[in-house]
Amino acid sequence: MSNTRRGLPLTSSRIEKIFPKLTPAQIIRIAAHGHVRSVQSGEVLIEQGDTSTPLFAITSGEVEIVRPLRGQETLITVHGPGEFTGDVTTLSGRQSFARARATKPGEVIELDHQQMLGLVQTDAELGEILMRAFILRRAVLITAGVGDIVLIGSTYSADTLRIKEFLMRNGQPYSYIDLEHDPDVQNMLDSFHLAANEIPVVICRGQVVLRNPSKQEIADCLGFNESINQTQVRDLIIIGAGPSGLAAAVYGASEGLDVLVLETGSPGGQAGSSSRIENYLGFPTGISGQDLAGRAYLQAQKFGAEILITKGMRLHCAHKPYAVEVENGVRIPARAVVIATGAAYRKPQCEKLPRFEGAGIYYAATPIEAQLCGGEEVIIVGGGNAAGQAAVFLAERAKRIHMLVRSANLGDKMSRYLIRRIEETPKIVVQPYTEIIGLQGSDHLESVEWRNNQTGLKEEHKIKHVFLMTGADPNTGWLDGCIALDSKGFIKTGLDLSPETLSAAHWPLTRQPYLLEASLPGIFAVGDVRGGSIKRIASAVGEGSIAISFVHKVLEE
Repeated sequence: MSNTRRGLPLTSSRIEKIFPKLTPAQIIRIAAHGHVRSVQSGEVLIEQGDTSTPLFAITSGEVEIVRPLRGQETLITVHGPGEFTGDVTTLSGRQSFARARATKPGEVIELDHQQMLGLVQTDAELGEILMRAFILRRAVLITAGVGDIVLIGSTYSADTLRIKEFLMRNGQPYSYIDLEHDPDVQNMLDSFHLAANEIPVVICRGQVVLRNPSKQEIADCLGFNESINQTQVRDLIIIGAGPSGLAAAVYGASEGLDVLVLETGSPGGQAGSSSRIENYLGFPTGISGQDLAGRAYLQAQKFGAEILITKGMRLHCAHKPYAVEVENGVRIPARAVVIATGAAYRKPQCEKLPRFEGAGIYYAATPIEAQLCGGEEVIIVGGGNAAGQAAVFLAERAKRIHMLVRSANLGDKMSRYLIRRIEETPKIVVQPYTEIIGLQGSDHLESVEWRNNQTGLKEEHKIKHVFLMTGADPNTGWLDGCIALDSKGFIKTGLDLSPETLSAAHWPLTRQPYLLEASLPGIFAVGDVRGGSIKRIASAVGEGSIAISFVHKVLEE
């Protein structure tokens, strides 16, 4: 097997945080959680594809981390005495994309997955050191494109954008080969017997070739769900990994509940699509929605919450324990359920809209979308905070931003700091009383027609990029009538449940529903999916944490 010895692209200022050297006292504390074992030169400690991989602290000798791919090994790093292996997959229990191998005889301290979780949960100092290193290591891998996934795609392909977003939202490092711009693309296509019209193509570990795969096919290939027991009765199932669902997972797991989070593929919810949030408590310089969601995702796993990626779900509520059926037909039982499935942006009534989704029509403004519209004109539809954040973010790259709003101005639903920033950015032009009425193009959006609803004036512009961030429809279609909804499809909870509604739902208890509890005992709704919720991230996080106090009461009943 040939080797490519390159290591990670690191700066000296970051090495100490990414690869910290533990003190003898810290090594002793780690040893109390695991066991010491001898290793020989050439011994493989972790193989690519292993799940629930151990953490190794090296006391003597040397361990190298390499990525095997198509008969070659790429060196990632070498750990010496006082250092430790692992990144976020060590935390999550998902498949390892790398191989860990001893290059010198020595001794290591081995902690299995549960012992490692026990360490980060009970030892504050070591927990901080390990968590920070895990997060920074994964960030470097993502930046360097060092992983076990190769994506061959096109800038003009909606499915390529869909796959990129899925990998990004799940913190999965990958290498990207662009059909139009990469000089080696034909060699890669030929080596896997692929045609250009088959892209996007995902290649897992240099072996499995997936042609235009679904999110679930990618998750299965990467083994996202392999380590999760889908048959045991859980204390709590949380449906949705947006801010409210992740907050419930963090508080529930940290308070000793057996928590399973179900997500359909894109952790972070609508918040994960926000380019920069500047009014969230504790982040005075702002934070992207993806970074905030990513931190919460890891925080939930730190406390032992498990996260299952599934294509579809169905709630079975006729008997207790309740059960949530996932795509493979397995019904996962739970003593309590928190629904945090959020809401989706409402789509304008344009005949050709579906054709251009991902190919000129976007519902998120992340760096992935921003790369597509550098130096060009952009339309943003919406007058809320998400639209304002997108406008300010995209103005850094785009030639001009047209903000289309139905009302006279931006004052009703947008924070004042965003309004002022938009007003002071010459690139951003607000078009009041305006809506899109037509879309034109072939494979990609090429022009947009809009109308001023006050004057009736219609205009057509050669603009190829439209970001839709208008209103929200609740993601409740999968509930199949299990619980009461309001006239707009949002879940009724607490005091909003009238005696008539509870009677129709056959509420079985003498007590009234708790705050955030739906029309069946032990089922709660939090965040944007709940009727009457305040559409702010801080509010969603608060609801997720509050719900756990009532889950405890339900479990005691």
